[in-house]
Amino acid sequence: MKFLQINSVCKSGSTGKIAYDLHTYLLAAGHESAIAYGRGGTVDDIHVYRFASVWEVYAHAALTRLTGWTGCFSPVATRKLLRFIDRFAPDVVHIHELHAYFVNIAPVMEYLKRNNIKTIWTFHCEFMYTGKCGYTYDCNAWQKECGHCPSVKDYPASLWFDHTKAMFRKKKRLFEGFDQLAIITPSNWLANRVRQSFLGYKQITVIPNGIDTNIFQPSDISALRLKYTVQKAVVHVTPNFENSRKGGRHVLELALRMPDVSFFIVGNNKPVYDLPTNVHAVGRTENQSQLAEWYSFADVSIIASERENLPTICLESLCCGTPIVGFEGGGTAETAPDGYGVFVPYPDIVALEKALRRAMGGELRSKADCAAFGKARYAKEEMARRYMELYVAAFDIGRM
Repeated sequence: MKFLQINSVCKSGSTGKIAYDLHTYLLAAGHESAIAYGRGGTVDDIHVYRFASVWEVYAHAALTRLTGWTGCFSPVATRKLLRFIDRFAPDVVHIHELHAYFVNIAPVMEYLKRNNIKTIWTFHCEFMYTGKCGYTYDCNAWQKECGHCPSVKDYPASLWFDHTKAMFRKKKRLFEGFDQLAIITPSNWLANRVRQSFLGYKQITVIPNGIDTNIFQPSDISALRLKYTVQKAVVHVTPNFENSRKGGRHVLELALRMPDVSFFIVGNNKPVYDLPTNVHAVGRTENQSQLAEWYSFADVSIIASERENLPTICLESLCCGTPIVGFEGGGTAETAPDGYGVFVPYPDIVALEKALRRAMGGELRSKADCAAFGKARYAKEEMARRYMELYVAAFDIGRM
């Protein structure tokens, strides 16, 4: 069988890693597999094809801001992608993300429908059933019809114009008649949201994301113990500490309320300044093995996001033996049930502090228990096995 995955990135970020893990699993199983992606660094793999140029991505982003429309300003990249699909002639196409300024969404969906191609689509956020939002937070307009968007200046941002009603209607039309389609979500939370949308009549399956448990496992932390002689350590892993949705400000507030605990910010793309004395900005790690050491070093991982789907950092932390404390927005609380984590309503900082103190006091599962739970539930091999079952069933999508 021949499989093609389409995503914004490849081998980086959570969706890029998931796509590449599935790709390598399929190749090892003797299938033909390819990935077509739009942005990010070059991937040294003859089966991987980048079809969008940097200049067109920037132009798409700029035109989105100026006009309020998105997903329609990449004509060159879209033609390249469709020609690649023609040449490769896949039996199954697996879509991860089509937003992020790298492709025109409508021609891709129309092509797949017109050619009756079996399609698996993993929703990693809410973008495809809303006017434009990746996360809708407290807005429920998408359950009927978007318009007068309260988040029009959020990603994908428009400086002046609100076309969310028109884009909502267009997406709804594009899904009509898309019979050879199965929708996957990594969390039950997102699956329930999809069922409340105009896609509620579609077959929806939950498959949790998977990670490499050969890397993310309890690791040697002797070097970190020598460098940082602290009694209690909390790690906050984030690529963008300043992003308001990721909740960095809540981590800083916790640090001020808990001066007896050391907080480590790991993975941030930019320097972080003016931090409390008990907060250490580590910056980006050199590799995933080093990141696993940080998870293993910490007594607790904290996630302060307002909304997530099934955050990879929670899966990685558990597999390294470290329990989670955080806000329960979206599917976050699903990652660590039954004492493997504690989650409180957003943005209750008092409750978050109490939860963190409980965890630091040893009230959650042991590191050994967390690591065993994480490996059993979130190994990439288990994710790939479940997707393989779905790929096979794709040849009978009408009865899924």
